[in-house]
Amino acid sequence: MSQSFSHGYALVVGVGKDLPVTIEDAKAVSGILVDPSRCAYPGDQVRLLTSEGAQRNNIISGLNWLARSAGQNDTAIVYFSGHGTENPDFYLVPYGFDWQNLAGTAISGTELTELLCEIRAQKLLVLLDCCHAGGQAEVKNFIKSPMPSTAFDELARSSGRVVIASSRKDEVSWTGNPYSQFTMAVLESFAGLGAFEQDGFARVLDLTLYVGRFVPDRTGDKQHPIIKVSNLQDNFAIAWYAGGSKTPKELPWRVDTPVSRLIADSAEVASWRRRLANKRENLLLIEERMSEYVEFTDIPIQLLKNKRLTESEIDELQTRLQGR
Repeated sequence: MSQSFSHGYALVVGVGKDLPVTIEDAKAVSGILVDPSRCAYPGDQVRLLTSEGAQRNNIISGLNWLARSAGQNDTAIVYFSGHGTENPDFYLVPYGFDWQNLAGTAISGTELTELLCEIRAQKLLVLLDCCHAGGQAEVKNFIKSPMPSTAFDELARSSGRVVIASSRKDEVSWTGNPYSQFTMAVLESFAGLGAFEQDGFARVLDLTLYVGRFVPDRTGDKQHPIIKVSNLQDNFAIAWYAGGSKTPKELPWRVDTPVSRLIADSAEVASWRRRLANKRENLLLIEERMSEYVEFTDIPIQLLKNKRLTESEIDELQTRLQGR
């Protein structure tokens, strides 16, 4: 019997307009969160805003609702799929924005940061799938920006904050089938496909490592998520991945063999090299997190296990390359 992830809250936004894939992305994220056989969030604890519903006032209202509803010991997720721009200041671009009145129709980086800082939950995951390729991502006046430059500095004042933007500032967030590459990796993580331990929980560091590995691999090294982690006390659970069951369930679009494995052998080796570079970056992230602990004995056992597994995967990739 499925178990409810009763302390999970989420605001999910897909703007649509010139990027119809963002609506499908947001629906998929909301759908997997409330699916009792997967993440099992209570339905009334997830708000989905799309198209006309994703206007400035509704998004601000949704963030205020999240701040009121999610308590200190709860888990909160904010997911936004749409445009981010600098003009020259950062703005999150909702449905129905007006270039002549950005202050009144868009959400500035300062506003977004203040709203996120109001969220009391000490387990907060912010996912920004911005700057899409496809639609009109290169329309006039759009200067791509994945996240406000000051947001993480302010969020870092509190503990348990993880912010992931889908791409670097000079990159786009690639669409895919059936969802964007970034969102597909997030959904796969929610479904437990990146779990280090099959204990029933999708965990935040597992998601960051999975997304950081697979998005570059699947986009031919053209898209690299930006990952910011602040003051984590543990590799906290963000959801069930199979309604409390310890066996992850497959997803209909799951590609078991990386795309690079389906093409020439030389590209396969290039893929291994990219993955090795990603693994080394992941190891640095883990070691940076471990360095925050004064005493070795204070380091969470899950973090140590993640480090050992990442080191093992690095050794395996190095062995493959040496054998070529």
